[in-house]
Amino acid sequence: MNWYLQNGRDSDVVISSRVRIARNMEEYPFMPKISKEQANEVLEKIKEITPSIGYGLKFIKLNDIDNITKVSLVEKHIISPEFAVNKKQNGAILINEEENICMMINEEDHIRLQVFASGLELENLKNLIIEIDEKLDKMLHYASHEKYGYLTACPTNVGTAMRASVMVHLPALTMTGNINKILNIVNGFGMNIRGIYGEGTQSQGDIYQISNNQTLGLTENDIVKSINTITEKVIEQERMARKFLAKNSIDLEDRVYRAYGTLAYATKLSSDECQKLLSYVKLGTDLGIIKELTDSKVTSLYLYTQPANLQKYVGKPLDGYERDIKRPEIVKQIIKK
Repeated sequence: MNWYLQNGRDSDVVISSRVRIARNMEEYPFMPKISKEQANEVLEKIKEITPSIGYGLKFIKLNDIDNITKVSLVEKHIISPEFAVNKKQNGAILINEEENICMMINEEDHIRLQVFASGLELENLKNLIIEIDEKLDKMLHYASHEKYGYLTACPTNVGTAMRASVMVHLPALTMTGNINKILNIVNGFGMNIRGIYGEGTQSQGDIYQISNNQTLGLTENDIVKSINTITEKVIEQERMARKFLAKNSIDLEDRVYRAYGTLAYATKLSSDECQKLLSYVKLGTDLGIIKELTDSKVTSLYLYTQPANLQKYVGKPLDGYERDIKRPEIVKQIIKK
């Protein structure tokens, strides 16, 4: 089963974990300065070594992937929105069957290697990415500096060039009016807390992404330890807020079941409205208020009600209005499974 359809540790609050590293090859200019021919050479070099990397990785050129599939990968947070609309046609991905390992080639850097898991799994992901990176290091000549570490297109990634992040669901902190206080505390600890698609994006359905904003002067262990520490505090605060809301159980149950009722019986649903309703429905399921759903059904609802993955689910392209009509049908199918 793909990682994004599973539920991991602390999945009532932590939806998923990701660790990403940026690498560049020393013999080629960085992406802002690279020529089309050189970018193609990077692709060929990576394609050549793909079988030796292992992990069941397959090399796929970006222009061989249809637009709906590209957007579906963005919705799963496997590739970046910027990479999906790459007009230069010199990008590629290496991806395995479970989709928990994905390498973007010629994104902001020559290599963006990412590993994913559901729930809070940063320690295991760090070990996995280091293992893959060590294999790559033997086959490629990385651009690095004795003092500054790995060199990257963006100066903020220099050093370990590692970003660890978690997606957290914080509906109770929002409902109790404490969300801004928590966001400020997280930012005060030198972390970024952003919308679900990273920098410059908004939170959808009370979901936020927490990541480190420093890569220089820190080890991989330091980065993971600090993200784990702050995430555990956020989990604690969210669970306390849920307990507080549960004291007035009638109000909470009313809000949760109104959301569930709309979700289960609507005949037309936009993507944005569905995300908002799912936030309450996930909260209600996690607290045991909604008995009709399981964690795995909620996870499937999150994925298959998003525009591109909805079209993948039904197996054909649909315009916005058609998707809004089809979305409640898919919701009903998943609930009844």
